[in-house]
Amino acid sequence: MLRLNSVAFRLFAAAAVVSLLGLVAGGWLLSNVFRASLERQLDERLLADMENLIAAAEPADNGTLAMMNLSPDQRYDTAFSGWYWQVTGQGGRDDALTSRSLWDKGLNLPQAEAEGGVVRGYTTGPEDQQLRYVVRRISFPDVGALTRGEAAKPKIYQFAVAADRSNSQAEAARFDTTLLWSLGALGVFLTIATLIQVRVGLSPLRVVKSRLTAIRAGKAQRLEGTFPAEIVPLVEELNALLTHNAEVVTRARTHVGNLAHGLKTPLSVLTNEAAQLRTPLADTVMKQAAVMRRQVDHYLTRARAAASADLIGVRTDVAPVLADLARTLDKVYGNKGVEYLAEAPEGLAFRGERQDLEEMAGNLMDNPGKWAATEVRATAAAVDGRLTLVVEDDGPGLTEAEIPRVLEKRERLDEKVPGSGLGLGIVRDIADLYGGALSLSRSATLGGLSARLDLPLA
Repeated sequence: MLRLNSVAFRLFAAAAVVSLLGLVAGGWLLSNVFRASLERQLDERLLADMENLIAAAEPADNGTLAMMNLSPDQRYDTAFSGWYWQVTGQGGRDDALTSRSLWDKGLNLPQAEAEGGVVRGYTTGPEDQQLRYVVRRISFPDVGALTRGEAAKPKIYQFAVAADRSNSQAEAARFDTTLLWSLGALGVFLTIATLIQVRVGLSPLRVVKSRLTAIRAGKAQRLEGTFPAEIVPLVEELNALLTHNAEVVTRARTHVGNLAHGLKTPLSVLTNEAAQLRTPLADTVMKQAAVMRRQVDHYLTRARAAASADLIGVRTDVAPVLADLARTLDKVYGNKGVEYLAEAPEGLAFRGERQDLEEMAGNLMDNPGKWAATEVRATAAAVDGRLTLVVEDDGPGLTEAEIPRVLEKRERLDEKVPGSGLGLGIVRDIADLYGGALSLSRSATLGGLSARLDLPLA
């Protein structure tokens, strides 16, 4: 389908308009040329008949003209056949000579302006026929005056030959019909050819689109292949942009790692020194250092995720990540009798970094291990073009009032259970950076807590 705002539609519309104008102009020109040719042929026939008529005219002794040895022509002998001739003298139509086809009618024709010149035009003849005529003025000597020895002036006669235009018009109409069908078929052919031309001409752009899709899906790192000369600069710029993007992310990760190392080392030194003193001040230092460490881990995780959230071409298979986490957590909580189950179809992939998926899934799967009675289940699936990860347990779960406290206020409801209380906050922050969302509810299958994570699908 051609979209109105697409390059393909613009090219097709421009070509279609030019082709349509060309066909209309060409059809109009051919039709007029053909009609002019028919008219010219008719005029030539009329002029030929006029020459025969003039050649047959001879002046008589009584001062009139007589048609001698006029070649018989059935067209001019049949009444109202559409072919007529008429010769008029100074007396006008009263002393006119006419063809038998005119019967008792006459032709209303203009006077030729100059002797020898031919006047052409249209008039209405008998039976309302539309006639094409040619008129010419010819002078003849006054034979009667010469015989009587008198001085005589030449007599002027006007010769006219006319023919019905209906046959020519019918032939022109047939030609127009044939021309219309021919140009219509040519227009359809040109339309199909234009569509093919636009599709073939823009096919390299579709290749670029498919290659970019492969890059976003993590199946390729660069645009590879042979492209037309007009597309090569675009491909080179896109490859340069991909390289620059990867370099920026690498530098950001390096800086985040350096910052983490630079902060954690002094905190570790403070914690170790305070642990040896065992004073109230040392206890306060240890607690605050622990809080600082948690905050550093939290915001460094956010910074690292923000650096890679928009990275093009990142793809992580979900099934291996969930399987590895399930095996690890089975060992951690196996002494409590908690079993971890992970389900994810093959080929299901997260459009993001593996370590970010591990961070989010690890926190969601680790928390239930502290509360579950016997089972923790992690299920991943593709729903409406998104990746959905659901982690459920058979523990006590949370009430409707406790869920906002955990998600929005990030409160730690039970200080007796080991942990920093930042796990869900980290999951939510990383999900937000990827355009995802985290929600909590009661599990319909296991009865405990159900955490649902919505993420972009590769």
